Amino acid sequence: MSITLAQAHRIVQAGLDFAREEKLEPLTFAVLDPGGTLVTLAREDGAGLLRPDIAVAKAWGVLGLGINNREIGRRDAAAPEFFTSIAALAGGRVLSVPGGVFVRDEQGHLLGAVGVPGDTSLNDERAAVAGIRAVGLLSETGADEQAA
Repeated sequence: MSITLAQAHRIVQAGLDFAREEKLEPLTFAVLDPGGTLVTLAREDGAGLLRPDIAVAKAWGVLGLGINNREIGRRDAAAPEFFTSIAALAGGRVLSVPGGVFVRDEQGHLLGAVGVPGDTSLNDERAAVAGIRAVGLLSETGADEQAA
């Protein structure tokens, strides 16, 4: 199973709607399938030049390691040299900050991941979660409210 293009587009639009309601800085959304292939990418006007690469890295990292951003952050803090090696092996496509969110269906099957940069990492994550939930799918961040 994989996230569909229609679902990915709806996640992006709902996430952007949330971001505008919350008056967040311009965001970029990357939605990847479970194999790490880009399904859709959207960069808001005014978002920085590197934001698409960061968006993909946030989503690709959780998929590539099979763990959420919170756990990636914990492991980075515990073994920064190891994490540096992982990031190098991944071509820089692993980040240890919030904003990469797993997308699951109601049965818990992995459909892909969303990566969002542009504001604070926690706000990036909030926008990703809002988009995912608006489509009726489950988000997994590693925060206490995960998979709600």
